[in-house]
Amino acid sequence: MRLGKYEIKLVPKLKVNGWEAALISFVAVLIALIIVGLIILKAGVNPLVGYKEIFAFAFGSKFGLPLTINRSIFILLCTFAFIIPMRAGLWNIGTAGQLYAGALGAFAVAFAFGAKESQGLSVSPAIIIPLMILGAILSGAVIGAIPGLLKGRFNTNEIVVTMMLNSIAFWFVSYMIKEGGPFMGGGGEGEGFKLLDPLFGPLVMGQPFTIIIALLLAVVLYLLFSRTSIGYQIRTFGQNPAAAKYSGISSYKIPLLVFILGGLIAGFAGYHYFAAVPGVYKITMNYGDLGDLSFYGIICGLISQMNPLAAIPIALLFGGLTNGGRFVQGKLKLGFGIDYALLGVLMISLVAFQFFYRYRITWERVKEDQ
Repeated sequence: MRLGKYEIKLVPKLKVNGWEAALISFVAVLIALIIVGLIILKAGVNPLVGYKEIFAFAFGSKFGLPLTINRSIFILLCTFAFIIPMRAGLWNIGTAGQLYAGALGAFAVAFAFGAKESQGLSVSPAIIIPLMILGAILSGAVIGAIPGLLKGRFNTNEIVVTMMLNSIAFWFVSYMIKEGGPFMGGGGEGEGFKLLDPLFGPLVMGQPFTIIIALLLAVVLYLLFSRTSIGYQIRTFGQNPAAAKYSGISSYKIPLLVFILGGLIAGFAGYHYFAAVPGVYKITMNYGDLGDLSFYGIICGLISQMNPLAAIPIALLFGGLTNGGRFVQGKLKLGFGIDYALLGVLMISLVAFQFFYRYRITWERVKEDQ
């Protein structure tokens, strides 16, 4: 494109180094903060004061920081559940259903061992808690296997299947915990029974132990995709399924494998949220909130370019902004939804700036004919 005496060109990039990617993300975040700052200013609040309150509560408050960490762990696990199938070119939109299935599996184990409030434990918590985790990941994996199986065998649309499974899982859990359901709480308040104290997820320096597993998973997944044969097969399938099949990579096993792994991690996210986060310890039907958070995992996965390690700071940022935005909304009397506006603009900005991951803009002065 020619602009005056200059010709502007888009030059494809072969690769983006870490520093350049960090700079692009920083500029995207800065622009998003400026845009939302104008919204805050229009509401009659100094944007600097608003952002100070958001970040101070989310990352510097003894009440807000634990909330941020808990939410960030959840978003990070949902990001992993999305990244694994996406590396194979498949969209896992069913994280919400898989994590609810995981929560149900975990509490089914606790229920089987007499963990309802009115009952007593029949075996040691040291046995029940690992079995709850196993129940959670297996339940999530079973739900995840369904779209993987249908995709591999019949080439069905995984987006449609996973969205349908979200609704099925939601209503099944609702039946289990509400009035008349076997997992109903003692007060009949439309929530599941509360775990007994000995079954609360262990804490490490005041934080759920799941933070250690989430960080280890980031490293394991990074090594899986970069150093292993199966990781190479998944990447190859995602880049060109026809060529992958021609080279001997199974077009049936890969979709099934990645959705099982994604569902497994989503199931663990369900265990984290309902059985390991202090103050929860029961299944609640806050599907709207959990659905939003699980979909942030999709955005984090796309922004991080499907890099599990790069997803860590992004999940932390999103976790902090969801908490800080909601806090400042009440403290500074901002309009309802400022937290969603902040995250929405941030997501749009970060996704839009991915353009600069792929192209470089150059301009050259056009030599005039003599």
